Amino acid sequence: MKKEDKKDWALILGGSSGLGLATAIKLSKHNFNIIVIHRDKRSDIELINDKFQEITSSSSKLISFNADATNGAKQKLLMGEIAHALAGAKIKVLVHSIAKGNLKPMYAKEGLELQNQDFNLTIDAMAVSFYDWVKLLVSDSLFTEDARAIAFTSEGNSKAWVNYGAVSAAKAALEAIMRNIALEFASVGVKANCIQAGITLTKSFEMIPGSVVLKESALERNPNGRLTTPEDVANALYLLTMPEAKWITGTIIKVDGGESLQ
Repeated sequence: MKKEDKKDWALILGGSSGLGLATAIKLSKHNFNIIVIHRDKRSDIELINDKFQEITSSSSKLISFNADATNGAKQKLLMGEIAHALAGAKIKVLVHSIAKGNLKPMYAKEGLELQNQDFNLTIDAMAVSFYDWVKLLVSDSLFTEDARAIAFTSEGNSKAWVNYGAVSAAKAALEAIMRNIALEFASVGVKANCIQAGITLTKSFEMIPGSVVLKESALERNPNGRLTTPEDVANALYLLTMPEAKWITGTIIKVDGGESLQ
């Protein structure tokens, strides 16, 4: 068997930018082949493929799908394609890095306000889809015996930020789902955790109205005097994939340089 055939596989949902891309690159440098599911405009694919070259440059295999990982029908189709591509191999790590939601105020004198369907869409995409993928991988026996399921949360899980209400609700739901995954899928070897990243300058963060204020506040609060980087988060996630981390499950790990201490 060739050396590359001994690599583990990681499936990253939302891996074309930000935390997901940084994680894909990090894991590819540490004995992982990578599957990325992302949803991007066709006009951006060339740029994204350029970014993916950093993954393949480390001799890792890369399989990518430009598809909506939150769509139930597409999830099942993707599972079939993934199983075919793996050709008997299994997935060691599932990373949920989907940022798809509504950033609107609950109350506004003018303009759009959060509606019931905004909450439903956001919570389904950023929380329930984590369970969907864990369930699919378990049902199709595509997880290894010691699998890791990791999702990204934020300090908005317990703090109120204007325009962040739907995402905040999704993060709280995500963490509740993660804990039950850790409990109810333990018998099949799945360890589930959330990483609470500090303020990180990603494309999704910059879409938040008032993100400049959040950035300045984070810099003031952080005892290390800088913001979190995608690489900081990817480094911590890699640690959770190691054999030594197999007894860590059902918890939220802060990767923020102490930003949330005050």
